[in-house]
Amino acid sequence: MEAKAYLRGLRITPRKVGIVLDLIRNKPAGTAVAILNNTPKAASAPLLKLLNSAIANAENNHSMDVARLYVKECYAGPGPTLKRMMPRGRGSADRILKRSSNVTMVLAEKEN
Repeated sequence: MEAKAYLRGLRITPRKVGIVLDLIRNKPAGTAVAILNNTPKAASAPLLKLLNSAIANAENNHSMDVARLYVKECYAGPGPTLKRMMPRGRGSADRILKRSSNVTMVLAEKEN
């Protein structure tokens, strides 16, 4: 059995979110919470909320044992991109891409 949680439209690029997700992949849920609490990255706070949501989904919707949960999968894909213009020299303009992320987290129970 697996429990999933999604985070859509996070205003941090998928590349930066992926750095934090690499820290918690395949770790027990309690260890992952501790890692996210002590990681000084902007993405760690929303990912901590997402992890807590996935733990609550596992406990309440699927009746899974919280002590045996681990992060089976976690990945960030591109979300909607905001396109902005920045004036440059001689009347031209550059495009600024403000990227966002869609994050998916899957928790499963360890087989003992």
